[in-house]
Amino acid sequence: MIYLNDHTELLDIEDALAKVSEQRREQALKFAHESGRRLSLAVYLLLMEGLQKEYGITEPPVFEYLDGGKPVIKDHPEIHFNFSHSGNVALCAIDSQPVGADVETPRKITPSLIAYTMNREEQALIASAPESLTAFLALWTKKEAVLKLTGEGIRSDLKTVLSHPELFSIETVIKDNYVYSIAKKP
Repeated sequence: MIYLNDHTELLDIEDALAKVSEQRREQALKFAHESGRRLSLAVYLLLMEGLQKEYGITEPPVFEYLDGGKPVIKDHPEIHFNFSHSGNVALCAIDSQPVGADVETPRKITPSLIAYTMNREEQALIASAPESLTAFLALWTKKEAVLKLTGEGIRSDLKTVLSHPELFSIETVIKDNYVYSIAKKP
């Protein structure tokens, strides 16, 4: 399931801090700026909402971390999740199998970034799209969702991430003020 908050600027930080685990509270308070705190709390609250709706779990989850730093819910290895946030949008994907998620809000994209991250076919698709920024964000979120699914994270050769589409099932949603992708194995 997908849980999304596209108005994180309205989140009451003090109220949210009272609802989350001590572990998440400490992590959120490490952010120097309110926006970072808000986003950290927003994605966690989305996870809490999903865990309650889908699994009946009402206690704030505590994380353990895998070797690569990926968080897992302590005592619930059967529940997979992934967070992402951008601008004032927070996203949490929850599933019974590994999942990767990425959300992006519009921002300035340079030709050098497109050249560095996209292969020739992807560059042509972006150049011919009626909305080149949206086309870039759709491809970028797909790539990042796949890399988060596989646990690779951002790597040096971003141009080949989507070269084997049969290995992943990717859902992409385009809205006026954000684009997100969710990746799973088929």
